[in-house]
Amino acid sequence: MNLYWRYFMIHLKSQMQHKTSFLMLIVGQFLATFTAFLGMYYMMARFQQIDGFTLNEVLISFSIITLAFALAEMFARGFDSFAILIGNGEFDRMLVRPQNLVPQVLGSRIELSRIGRLIQALLIFGYVLPNSDIQWTGLKLLTLCFMIIGGVIVFSSLFLFYASLCFFTIEGLEFINIFTDGGREFGQYPFSIYGEAVLKFLTFIVPLALVQYYPLLFLLGRSQNTFFVFVPLIACLFIFPCYGMWRFGLKHYQSTGS
Repeated sequence: MNLYWRYFMIHLKSQMQHKTSFLMLIVGQFLATFTAFLGMYYMMARFQQIDGFTLNEVLISFSIITLAFALAEMFARGFDSFAILIGNGEFDRMLVRPQNLVPQVLGSRIELSRIGRLIQALLIFGYVLPNSDIQWTGLKLLTLCFMIIGGVIVFSSLFLFYASLCFFTIEGLEFINIFTDGGREFGQYPFSIYGEAVLKFLTFIVPLALVQYYPLLFLLGRSQNTFFVFVPLIACLFIFPCYGMWRFGLKHYQSTGS
């Protein structure tokens, strides 16, 4: 953690050298996600509900996924850009340093401009939570926290899995974006709207539904099953096979010679 904190401070000082540029990046990130919000808002204003979910209920899903993805992208971006580290030889230099590789890769890129997305998600939270019909209890607040934490870990695990494949392909495989950026876009609505096959895939293969759909049912009072409170913690186990893939790739890695 001490090493990662040092990397964080370096990135912070570096990006604050050009404050206007940094501010414009934050505004750009805010507006990029805001267009998706507008599309969802006007669609819901036209049809009133989708698969039985109202605007406020969809907004809860939207803000949770946006917040979780923004945090993962901010702090785990090093794995998302891992192909660059391999291609330019920087990863080979990391290998000879007497430090753990994970914080080195994580600290290689920290996207503080993602604060723009965080701000938008928090603003939506500030609007929708007091205006929803949710009867808040300690268990439901815990559910909300688990959803956000689980979402951060699942998205970070997907970035880690992407980096693991780069050991064999050198270049990044863009199909992973189906589950990272695509997961963020799809997750702005409850996953049940995409059909049973997609819901099962996002439950048992890539467990995004475990941090969004099932706990959302409990949060909205559509289910009284308290097991749904803890399914985001089960989703966190997804990091272990992804880390196992990372270790497997690292074991078979041969230098690119850069």
